[in-house]
Amino acid sequence: MKKIEYKFSKTDNNVFGKAVNARVNEFFVKENIDRLADRDMILKTLVSFGFYMGIYFLILFGGVPNIFVLLFLWVLLGLGQGFVGMCIMHDKVHGAYAKNWWVNLLLEIPVIAIGVESLIWKIEHNIMHHNYTNVDGLDQDIYHRVVFRFSKHQSKRWFHRYQHIYATFFYGLLIMEWMTVKDFMKVIKYRKIGFLKTNSEAMLRVLLILLKKSVFYILFLLIPLYVIDFSAEWVFLMFLTMLVVAGIYMTIVFQMAHVVPHTTFIEKESKDGENWHIHQMKTTSNFANDNRFLTFILGGLNYQIEHHLHPGVCHVHYPKIAKIVKSTATEFGVPYNTYRSIWEAISMHYALLRKLGRQ
Repeated sequence: MKKIEYKFSKTDNNVFGKAVNARVNEFFVKENIDRLADRDMILKTLVSFGFYMGIYFLILFGGVPNIFVLLFLWVLLGLGQGFVGMCIMHDKVHGAYAKNWWVNLLLEIPVIAIGVESLIWKIEHNIMHHNYTNVDGLDQDIYHRVVFRFSKHQSKRWFHRYQHIYATFFYGLLIMEWMTVKDFMKVIKYRKIGFLKTNSEAMLRVLLILLKKSVFYILFLLIPLYVIDFSAEWVFLMFLTMLVVAGIYMTIVFQMAHVVPHTTFIEKESKDGENWHIHQMKTTSNFANDNRFLTFILGGLNYQIEHHLHPGVCHVHYPKIAKIVKSTATEFGVPYNTYRSIWEAISMHYALLRKLGRQ
């Protein structure tokens, strides 16, 4: 495996990490609460996947005659795709839903239904993003992709001056890349790095991705082309609308957690970092923690600090441990970045894009 040179300190300022872990652990033991999915999470799973598939079947068999109503339903389908991704897939891939192998196997059904490959996402998100949050060159969530400059440590081009204007358009395209070529490109990359041990393992993964993507495209493109009584061009446009809506929905949510003015970004050339827990506190931000509806539809991802410190905890528990994390951070003088509303977080994200494009 290719060696990752960036290292976190195991001794520098590790008192906060020990304290917050101990207090959160004590909470779960004292309250006799399992860290994984509970009844509320199971109900939420049924609601989110039911909403997604319910809209799908309404589109196919609802006999909707109005093209604009049908287009609106595809917008809802895109929101449903993001809903399932953040409320089911995210916890499942983190191992925060259940430990039973058959439950996790069953949870592959909604994951396949949104067109995602679990293992590739697990490597990219759990290993690269969570371990090296906002570290340039390692965290794929801030990869500049030429058209973006997400950190002051990344090179600036003349068109970055307008990135806050065109960002939403490209956010909408990112899930199209994910649904088509991204997983295959990641197989090649992760084979080179060593996350996939052999060529045979990589080839098997490619075949599994092909199978899963085929199921997704049969369900959400080929069957609608056959069933819906509108031209192929309209159906294809509706399918693309679904992907664009899901892309904007999910990308902005994750960007608000890390690419905002108060978070820290680490240079690619850096070799030694500070304590991992302190790093997570400095590179992560919460938003709209008082909004229960947003917490519900975003899979608790407005509690990103709690999620990054305790990724193995199911998101339905984040509000319960947030006070513990925040009070511990205050006690040890550690930053606890948060925005009062989703609108403030969104505006701060775009303000940072504008600033980075003009610096």
